[in-house]
Amino acid sequence: MSENIESVQEQINQQSDADNQILSFLLGDEQYGVDILRVQEIKGWERTTEIPNSPDYVMGVINLRGAVVPVIDLRVRFGLDKITYDESTVVIILRAADEQTGIQKIIGIVVDGVSDVHTIDLNTLQISPEISGNIHTEYVRGLATFEDKMVIVLHIDQLVSNGILKEIKKSLIIDE
Repeated sequence: MSENIESVQEQINQQSDADNQILSFLLGDEQYGVDILRVQEIKGWERTTEIPNSPDYVMGVINLRGAVVPVIDLRVRFGLDKITYDESTVVIILRAADEQTGIQKIIGIVVDGVSDVHTIDLNTLQISPEISGNIHTEYVRGLATFEDKMVIVLHIDQLVSNGILKEIKKSLIIDE
């Protein structure tokens, strides 16, 4: 497991100057992807410190070299079945820009495992069909096809700023 994380982390470090690469990861039977330039690091699963009154998909926070980083379980956020975390479960630490303020936010997402680094032409992404469900199409940048696999490429700034962090802030407001 750690060999796979190290291999993918090495690919990220070697290819970080490319703006058309994605890191793909697994959630259940589906593959998702994020812009590789948004990936700060990949860590094995570790216990989090819970935050009271937070949404159910917020696992808690971790201390990452002095920074408090919220950790989100994308399985729960996207309405997938919960699983028991094991040695293949990883936390991808991402940098997202708040679209209103431009401030960088760091957030961890819990995924079932990392898959690969893919080079893509962003102009060839297929538009996500309008569907109802827990993954709003505004959070999906597009769909990419690699050999026989379809990867749902997430728009991480939208997902973090307008989705996750907005809902966390709402849930932590105490009504008087």
